[in-house]
Amino acid sequence: MYSIAQVVENIVKHKPYLSESLAAGIINISALARQIQPEVQRTLAKTANVGAIVMALNRLIPYLQVREQGQLNKLLGNMGDLILRGNLCDYTFKNSPSLLKNHVRVLGEIAREEDVFYTMVHGVFETNLVVSDSVEKIVNDYFAREQCIFKQGGLSSVTLKLPKGNILQPGLYYCIMKELSWEGINLIEVVSSTNEFTVVVDNAFIDKALVVLKNIGRR
Repeated sequence: MYSIAQVVENIVKHKPYLSESLAAGIINISALARQIQPEVQRTLAKTANVGAIVMALNRLIPYLQVREQGQLNKLLGNMGDLILRGNLCDYTFKNSPSLLKNHVRVLGEIAREEDVFYTMVHGVFETNLVVSDSVEKIVNDYFAREQCIFKQGGLSSVTLKLPKGNILQPGLYYCIMKELSWEGINLIEVVSSTNEFTVVVDNAFIDKALVVLKNIGRR
């Protein structure tokens, strides 16, 4: 059996941007309580008055403020350098027995080339490549017999160097993605390693994405 407080917390947790707005104190609590009242009552299968929901929201706000202003903000304020790359092409291939062999062949071809961007993510059913368009012909040749599910050129990427300890901090990627989403930036691909986070976007969005990532943690 859920309590009103538990239901309210779950609603806030699953509505994008709501927790941040509550923590910032920019939401009318009574209006929000009236808005979510039907959902609270459906979950509880009983009546829940607005006053009780308001009380649950007010008790939740200090927790949200501590969470928003804690270690996460420290990490966001210590982001590293940004690396910008342009002239990229994005491929998605259906996985096959020969796909990895062709990948190795491509790497052998470009091993001596400087300043080439090449990332590969091998998924369960498909494999994604993001490469400099200078090696597009090489990829096309070696993967000619593979099933290409998706291809798009005219892309750029921004790589953000993450601070030490980032893998231990819940919500770090969410905060980065939230900032990009707020600005209406559509992400073509996201590539991450332990200490790097790369977003691939259409060239039309690269200037805006660069500004957003540069200002992460400064607001």
